[in-house]
Amino acid sequence: MLTRERIRSGWVQELVRASGVPGVLDERELAASRAACLARRPPGAPVWVFGYGSLIWNPCFHFVERRVVTVAGWHRRFCLWTSIGRGTPDRPGLMLGLEPGGSCRGVAFRIAEAEVESELDIVWRREMVTAAYRPTWVTARSEGETLRAIAFTINRAHPRYAGRLPAARIVEALATARGPVGPCCEYLFNTVAHLEELGVPDRRLRALCRAVRERQAREAFATCSAPAETLRQR
Repeated sequence: MLTRERIRSGWVQELVRASGVPGVLDERELAASRAACLARRPPGAPVWVFGYGSLIWNPCFHFVERRVVTVAGWHRRFCLWTSIGRGTPDRPGLMLGLEPGGSCRGVAFRIAEAEVESELDIVWRREMVTAAYRPTWVTARSEGETLRAIAFTINRAHPRYAGRLPAARIVEALATARGPVGPCCEYLFNTVAHLEELGVPDRRLRALCRAVRERQAREAFATCSAPAETLRQR
């Protein structure tokens, strides 16, 4: 389980370094990235962080307000390979990223002004380990009100960017990948469940969830139906 304490201790960075994945940002690079993002902060605007995946159900940072919001101009998609947290080099998983176009409903978290630096440090150590995302100020709407929020959009120039994959390939990765943080399917299932609880279901993710469960059920049936000798060989 990814926790606040693990993030602060540098566990995520060490996990990535130990895996051999290149491009881990050091302390100076993390601080520079965070400072550059805050330099683009709209004058007088509070700091909100937009969650569209695991931040929805496991933010790990402190906040003083939470709102369900809609961000226009971006949509979430499984487009980032992971061979560490929820996958392995032999069987990589997939993570969500924000791609241009469409719209995305999720949760915005407001950080207290006095805690912006300390809490964004945690957010950066979690989301910007290898610069696979680009911190972007997006416009979100909530109950007729407009706010600006930091969103982690996908970095299409990153080596782990998956592009637009066939549906079957996405289902295969989500159904079978597992890493130190847990199975990849758990990431999908939790995101779908919490969006449903918030009253903002994502029909595409819901359909993907069904497809992954069906894929896992077929695998389980095949395993149970295999001859004893085959099972012993496994």
